[in-house]
Amino acid sequence: LALGSALAGLLPVPEIQYLAYLHNASDQIRSEAATLSFFSQGRFRNPLVVRIAALAYQEGFGGHFHNDNAIAALRDIPGLIVACPARPDDAAAMLRTCLASARLDGSVCILLEPIALYHQRDLHETGDGGWLARYPPPWQWTADHVPVGQARRYGNGLDLTIVTFGNGLRMSLRAARRLAADNIACRVLDLRWLAPLPVPDLLREASATGAVLVADETRRSGGVSEGVVTALIDGGFEGRIARVASEDSFVPLGDAAHTVLLSQAAIEESARALLR
Repeated sequence: LALGSALAGLLPVPEIQYLAYLHNASDQIRSEAATLSFFSQGRFRNPLVVRIAALAYQEGFGGHFHNDNAIAALRDIPGLIVACPARPDDAAAMLRTCLASARLDGSVCILLEPIALYHQRDLHETGDGGWLARYPPPWQWTADHVPVGQARRYGNGLDLTIVTFGNGLRMSLRAARRLAADNIACRVLDLRWLAPLPVPDLLREASATGAVLVADETRRSGGVSEGVVTALIDGGFEGRIARVASEDSFVPLGDAAHTVLLSQAAIEESARALLR
């Protein structure tokens, strides 16, 4: 329905709920939506923005049908834009960017929305409101624009750059605060865009510290961190690199999920190990 609507001149925003059900639609995303312009030499296009309730860490709910962290099938499609906002202000701005890119360029965009962050309000302590943001009025949208492929930095520490996205951003910011108590000054880079990766921002922030820890909530094999590390090496980065990721496993139910998923403790431990 969305593909036909797009061909008819509309701008459809279908939703796949959840990421674990992506593979039922991946053939249409790859073989029809993302390739129509390519195989028609630009005569036809399928402008789409596909929202997907994604990733893991849902409290008291889950299993591998409602908590999934596999996005390799998306990052492998040429030209597909994959956005993954972590904060509410980024979510609104990046959705508008995807809509504009689809409308103007005929882009096919995937917006991965971290389910576990939908209802999050606080960052460090209960009641601090550190994960809230006001929705800007339309006349401020231009100033808040987030270009495709632009990362967002938090802090300006010179000891370590933590590169992350999605649920990893909140965990990394919390870990960075604990590390700061031991005089380890971090900067945290939220990739925001998983395809295309924000390579210039990545290289700049990596060079600022000379040490990079990639905190990746997707799986160690076929996850995002593999591409990030490769981009650093291809870009000539010669500093220290480490990565910490979720295990190569489906996401189990209940507390068992914590045995396979990236954690704040793992980020902190890996950061200390890298800097020893």
